[in-house]
Amino acid sequence: MPSSDFADRAAALLSLAAATEERSLSQLTALAASQIAGCAAASVTVWRGAELTGQAASHPEPSQLVPVQLASGRGPLIDSIAGAAPASCPDTLTETRWPEFAAAALKLGVRSCVVLSYRGDATVALSLFGLRPRALDPEQLQLAELLVAYGSALVGAVADYGDSRRIADQLRDAANARAVVDQAKGILMHALGCSADEALERMREVSQRSHIRATEVAQRVIDAHSGETGSRSRRGGRGAGRHPPGSGRGRAGLGAAELVKREKADDARP
Repeated sequence: MPSSDFADRAAALLSLAAATEERSLSQLTALAASQIAGCAAASVTVWRGAELTGQAASHPEPSQLVPVQLASGRGPLIDSIAGAAPASCPDTLTETRWPEFAAAALKLGVRSCVVLSYRGDATVALSLFGLRPRALDPEQLQLAELLVAYGSALVGAVADYGDSRRIADQLRDAANARAVVDQAKGILMHALGCSADEALERMREVSQRSHIRATEVAQRVIDAHSGETGSRSRRGGRGAGRHPPGSGRGRAGLGAAELVKREKADDARP
């Protein structure tokens, strides 16, 4: 029966604080190697369709057996994934079904292996390796099946978390871009005495003719406004901040407006 420590550690794998799929899967293989009787090392692979998209191992050596099986097109990992059922090699020394895998495993000192797979949004396969023939007790497979199920849930949780973060990043970028455009519109409305729609249309025209994003045009307007404002502050003295006679607007606003006019004039030249 799984110990309470095992249950706590397995459940902790589902915590989004684990940060990445690779790190979490590595923790899962370490848990398998330490908790399953006869298991000296473990590896896990993640498949989406026929593509291997992720893998981890408790020790470096087991990872070497994955490309061997992929290159030969056979092995316990291949069979388990294809049949969605456990595949076992009781003794690599006498194994005849998967000669390439058996030879590579023997070089690493692996004498037995069991692979379990679980199909969800992705297929997760957990490979358990023993240093003695028949080292992996069949009665312990229930524990291994629980772990591979945790692995599948883990992959799904990390994928959902990644999707949520990407959406959040996109929304934040959109909000920031909207704030920049709105600020630039306000500057142009004051400088040109135009409406919000007209200010936006002017920035769009510059964007299309210059082949740059509207947010970059907006940022240039803001930078021009900030530069003129900073220059006035540094000059100080009498008359600082005064509007030109009859203008009805400040020099900072004129600087921003002139930027848009200049951009349009430059784009209109042959």
